[in-house]
This record gives sequence, C-alpha cells and structure tokens, in this order.
Amino acid sequence: QVQLVESGGGLVQAGGSLRLSCAASGRTFSSYAMGWFRQAPGKEREFVAAISRSVGSTYYADSVKGRFTISRDNAKNTVYLQMNSLKPEDTAVYYCAARRGYGLGYAGYQYDYWGQGTQVTVSS
Repeated sequence: QVQLVESGGGLVQAGGSLRLSCAASGRTFSSYAMGWFRQAPGKEREFVAAISRSVGSTYYADSVKGRFTISRDNAKNTVYLQMNSLKPEDTAVYYCAARRGYGLGYAGYQYDYWGQGTQVTVSS
C-alpha cells in the first residue's frame, strides 16, 4: 500500500509558477513509477507527466511540454511537478499517482494508487 498526499496548489496569475509536491508513505517508493494528472471542471481527467522509478525517463503531455518539469527524490519519498508559464487553461485539480508496473504510464488505469488532489487556479 502507498498513500499519497499532494501539496503546493494555490492561486497564481497567468505567467506565474507553482511547484507541487506529492509525499508518499512506505519504504518502497523507489519501486513505483509516478505520474501527475489533472481534472478541470466539467472535463475528464487527463495525463500531465510521468517519471520512471529510477529517474531515467520522463514523459509529458504536449500541452505542458516545455513548461512543466516532473522530478523525484527517492530519499524523501517525494515527487514534484514544477509548473512555469502557467495559463488559465492549466486550472484544475492536480493528482499524483503511483504505478507498480514497469515503464511509464500515460493513462489513469495504469496507476494503482492516487492522492486526494490539490487545486491549482490560474487567473488571467
């Protein structure tokens, strides 16, 4: 079992930055690939970014590529999402997720554990 707790969300103006954190419980954090997803009001949940277990590989949705950076610190059991050049369309609840399988996951069904989410609101 892995419990995930997101933090770092908030209200920011367009063009600003936020860094989301996701703290994981347990001693096997390094054995999970991690991902970030988001869900805007009235829309389906969508993939944002993923990182492999060993920090060797990352993958981003086209909508955030070049603006967002996913990273992890296995010693701190934490995964991060640095978000720069934020746009109003980035407004959503952001969720981190843990995946037991090999490789990066790009879809929600590929992940086994989810956090409760943190709200990010970008004003124009």
